[in-house]
Amino acid sequence: MKQLIQNFGTGGIELAEVPCPPVKPGHVLIATRRSVISSGTERTITEFAGAGLISKARQRPGQVKAVIERVRSQGVRQTVKAVKDRLERWYPLGYCNVGTVIAAGRDAAEFSPGMRVACNGHHSEIVSVAKHLCAIVPSEIDDDTAAFTVLGAIALQGVRLAQPTLGERFAVIGLGLVGLLTLQILRAHGCQVLAMDPSAERARIGGELGAEIVTATDAETILRAASEFARGGGIDGVLITAATDSDAPLHNAAQMCRKRGRIVLVGTTGLTLQRADFYEKELSFQVSCSYGPGRYDANYEEGGQDYPPGFVRWTEQRNFTAILDLMAAGGLQTEALISHRFAFDDAGQAYDLLVGGQASLGIMLDYEAKQSASEEFHKRTVILSKPRADLPAAAPCVALVGAGNYAAYALLPALQIAGVRLHTMVSSGRPETVKLAKKYGFERVTTDIEEILSDGDINCIVIATRHDSHAELARQALKAGKNVFIEKPLAITREQMRAVQDAYAAAAEGPRLMIGYNRRFAPLIVKAKELLRSSGDAKSLIYTVNAGHVPKNHWALAADIGGGRIIGEVCHFVDLAGHLIGADIVSLQTLPARSSSAGDDDGVSATLQFADGSIAAIHYLTNGHSAIAKERLEIHCAGRSLLLDDFKTLEGFGWPGFHKLGGKSQDKGNAACMNAFLHSLSAGEASPIPFAQIVTSMEAVFRIDELGRWSGEPAGPAPGP
Repeated sequence: MKQLIQNFGTGGIELAEVPCPPVKPGHVLIATRRSVISSGTERTITEFAGAGLISKARQRPGQVKAVIERVRSQGVRQTVKAVKDRLERWYPLGYCNVGTVIAAGRDAAEFSPGMRVACNGHHSEIVSVAKHLCAIVPSEIDDDTAAFTVLGAIALQGVRLAQPTLGERFAVIGLGLVGLLTLQILRAHGCQVLAMDPSAERARIGGELGAEIVTATDAETILRAASEFARGGGIDGVLITAATDSDAPLHNAAQMCRKRGRIVLVGTTGLTLQRADFYEKELSFQVSCSYGPGRYDANYEEGGQDYPPGFVRWTEQRNFTAILDLMAAGGLQTEALISHRFAFDDAGQAYDLLVGGQASLGIMLDYEAKQSASEEFHKRTVILSKPRADLPAAAPCVALVGAGNYAAYALLPALQIAGVRLHTMVSSGRPETVKLAKKYGFERVTTDIEEILSDGDINCIVIATRHDSHAELARQALKAGKNVFIEKPLAITREQMRAVQDAYAAAAEGPRLMIGYNRRFAPLIVKAKELLRSSGDAKSLIYTVNAGHVPKNHWALAADIGGGRIIGEVCHFVDLAGHLIGADIVSLQTLPARSSSAGDDDGVSATLQFADGSIAAIHYLTNGHSAIAKERLEIHCAGRSLLLDDFKTLEGFGWPGFHKLGGKSQDKGNAACMNAFLHSLSAGEASPIPFAQIVTSMEAVFRIDELGRWSGEPAGPAPGP
């Protein structure tokens, strides 16, 4: 199938051939009939993509700061590569869609094949959309009208926040699509509307929809017109639906409001407030968030957890339905909002028009309904290239499941240079996966996991998905006789780990399984291990990890998805400590390292005791400053010491013939880790990390996680894992 994407690398628009999305739980698979190009939002994205590097930097000062900090921690070379990869990404366009349901996943039984639905799907022949972002279209509404549902919900949410009542007088600043829909919703509330836009054509449409119009741009004329409209008493409320960097709309809105008037920002504008404007009149100001309550809440949108109507009457989905009801009643007219129409295959011309300076409003894309019955249309696999002829017959044949940030910057470069056959990349439906697959030389992309499990050529599956799926994917791969490399962790619960253990035991002498504990293979750790072999004395390790804060809604913190940061990240450091010491863990103690101001409770201080008398103190902290190095490891034994600074340098104190190794570049061993595993496949050798060690370290991590969440008195010695 085809999907419209913004190529940030070239700045251009492309119709990319991508695999059909899978039918996911809680989601609806939809064949698109119409979609609307939002002239404001999508022009902004397209113009940003086409801007030069300096212009992009000026528009994103926060990201520039992050890049500078990354240079300090990881070095120039890795940072430049990361920035380049980021700027070359594919961005799916569009969010106003109407189509026909093809299939509904588990927990989305309210939708069934054949239904027409409005949704926030992308410009794509088939879209997969969470059920709470879909609404059934009444039969009396045509496709062209229904395609404006999501834009209507954006307008409606702004109006709801303004709380208009019958007879009030409102102003709407900016007559793009959202502004023209906003004024109609205000009219439906029984309000008089003054609409402002410098475009004569948009003003004409606003006038036909029942608003009084101002096309002037100077503040004096605008405020005089507002005063006359309000009969000298001031405007009851203002909705700003313009898109500008100027502070003028907000200042004018405050000036024209009556005492205790309401201002709601639906679009984007400068936010330099003048205190006197708001203080003297006691004005209220609020920013509207997209379609309404539920937006950006993963539990609502992806998890399918609805808000009870008694407490949250109007969620984003219920706003969709309200807009459709208003359309069905004839209270929302959209025909005049369509300025241009293109076939989907000609979408590139639509964007040329959008950024070329020609006046436009709503640009409608038409999709051919006959495609939904085509077998080609539903293909879940896209062939990209033929197998490489220069590879030896014994070269491992690899499939990659998941292509997130870690896979993109660490695993894919390692696989590309490893001399293996890159057979298939498995995607959840993101077009970015196709871009990555082409870049790194994969033969195909699929959204069907069964295809790689049953393919006899593939003998190695690399798993780089979210943590909750690791164990089940590993179990399926082992059952299918595939060798498995998992990014980490092995599992997020003991039950999941037991299932993998059973599958591994059933595989007997067959496939290998390895976790991506890359730090073991970092050059500086290899050197440290070599030095430590010369001493049989007990060792003392102090490992400080300045992990940094992540938002409370980040998937890694969700117990059922990421497992929390202790399971998802501390497993690295427990494994490395065990590797360097080379003995079994016999007991452990933990203390939670809270960070209440950040709302992050996954910090921990854990002390491990080993059978040979060695100890390792792991301080995983989330409340440090980002300018400080992320990882620092001290190793002390036999009157000697080693100091590892963020995998850049290793200093030795008291070691004959060794003083310092490393430089400015950071190497955490990602490529070496992957190469070691792939070499074991080619050479028929055992896995570089014994499976028993993987299980032992995970047991310790589960115990640390349990004790680390305990908030009473300091924990005493705990039994070994």
